[in-house]
Amino acid sequence: MQKALNQNICTANSGVHYALHRKILSGPRARFFMFGKMVNELIAKSASEKKLLEIINPVISDMGFELVRLRLMNNKEITLQIMAARPSGYIKVDECAEISAAISAVLDVEDPILDSYNLEVSSPGIDRPLTRIKDFEDFEGYEVKIETIHLIDGRKRFRGTLAGINGSEILINLDEGTVGLEFDWLAEAKLVLTDDLIKEMLKPKKTNQKFGNKKFDAFETERLEETE
Repeated sequence: MQKALNQNICTANSGVHYALHRKILSGPRARFFMFGKMVNELIAKSASEKKLLEIINPVISDMGFELVRLRLMNNKEITLQIMAARPSGYIKVDECAEISAAISAVLDVEDPILDSYNLEVSSPGIDRPLTRIKDFEDFEGYEVKIETIHLIDGRKRFRGTLAGINGSEILINLDEGTVGLEFDWLAEAKLVLTDDLIKEMLKPKKTNQKFGNKKFDAFETERLEETE
C-alpha cells in the first residue's frame, strides 16, 4: 500500500491557497541594448524543471488553469512547487486540491522524480511572481522588483512602477525615467507588497471569491490511501 497525505491550507493575510501532497516511496524613455539572445526562464529554470513543465503544463491547461511557475527544490527534502491560476484570477482551495490530485496521478505514471518528494500547489499569492508577459500588462501601475540575467547599463536590479508593455518590452517607471526591458532579459520579477496591492487583490472581482477570517483560518487534512 502507498500512503499519501493531502493537506489544504489557506491563510487570511496573503490570500495564498496551498494543496500539499506527500509522495512516500520510501520620465525620458531609456532603452538598453545587449548583444546575444537571452532566454527567459521565469516559469521553469533548470533542465529538470523544464522536463517537468512538459509533463505538468498540459494537465493544468486541460483543467482550465494556467501554470504560473514551477520550481523543484532540494533542501532537506525534495519539494516540487507549482503555482497556478485561472485566466481571469486566482483559484480556490478545492481547485488547488484538484490540480494536486491530477498532477500526482500523472507523475506517478511518468515517474520523473525518482526520490520521495513533496508536491505543493498554490495560487501565486498577492506579492506574486510575474512570469508571463501578460502579467506585466495586467499589473500596470503597481510596484515591482525586477532582476535581469546579465548586467544592463551596469546593473541587474530594477525597482519601480510597472508602466505596461510595448511589444516584447517591459516598461518600468524609475526615478531616472521610464525604462524598457526586453522580456527575454528577465531572470526574476515580483510584485512588491503594498497597501494598494493588498486592497486590490482582496477584491472579489480579482480573486473570484470573498475573503473572511473565519473561512481562511481553517485547516483541513485528509488521509488518502493508494494501491500500488
